[in-house]
Amino acid sequence: MPKTLAIIGGSGLTQLEELTISSAHDIQTPYGHPSAPVLEGTFKNRRVLFLARHGHPHKIPPHKVNYRANMWALQNLYATDVIAVNAVGGITKEMATRQLVVPDQIIDYTADRAHTFFDGDNGGVTHVDFSFPYSESLRGLLIQSGEEKGLGIVGHGVYGCTQGPRLETAAEIVRMEKDGCDIVGMTGMPEAILARELKLNYACLSLVVNPAAGKSQSVITIKQIEEALEQGMNDAISLLSQFVGSFYAA
Repeated sequence: MPKTLAIIGGSGLTQLEELTISSAHDIQTPYGHPSAPVLEGTFKNRRVLFLARHGHPHKIPPHKVNYRANMWALQNLYATDVIAVNAVGGITKEMATRQLVVPDQIIDYTADRAHTFFDGDNGGVTHVDFSFPYSESLRGLLIQSGEEKGLGIVGHGVYGCTQGPRLETAAEIVRMEKDGCDIVGMTGMPEAILARELKLNYACLSLVVNPAAGKSQSVITIKQIEEALEQGMNDAISLLSQFVGSFYAA
């Protein structure tokens, strides 16, 4: 089967402006409707699927995203590889605002999310290996693409995924840093494990939009986050434009 790339856009990326849309797939899945119609089109002259994780316009909070429907819909449209774009907070010093990060590990702090397709309703129990949650080949291409575009990119890091929609307390961030987390977000899970269950190659491109709680001298404001999103997402899109060509050439 020929490979097909899907891009999941998070906060700040509810639409891919350079995507020439040929179809909008409004799919009813066994798990309900996805966050938005899956857009099919060409991006840099290559076939790409695009899904706005929080809907378009942005309206679905992280804990209410229908992750199972989203991932099922992408696979149903023959996606083989998924790049998930996430806005995150920076915990360690390396993760400064506007830093692009390609994490290599994840810790799940969420609760009460539908986190598996193997929920006991479809036969026996299935255990999926998740030692290394991200595709190394996709991670390598993302890192390479960032370097080719002259973008500062961190090619490692542990993504701590919290429940949201509230931001974390300073004490929670202290705990997460002790656990080994470098960045904190609210949408990394169960997206990553659902992709693994569906045998989709999956990698994450994170944009740091604010220091995590307790990591700055001032209170985090929505205005500051929005400014970092607007500026940083331009870099993320530039990286993705480079990535698409390398992905289909590989």
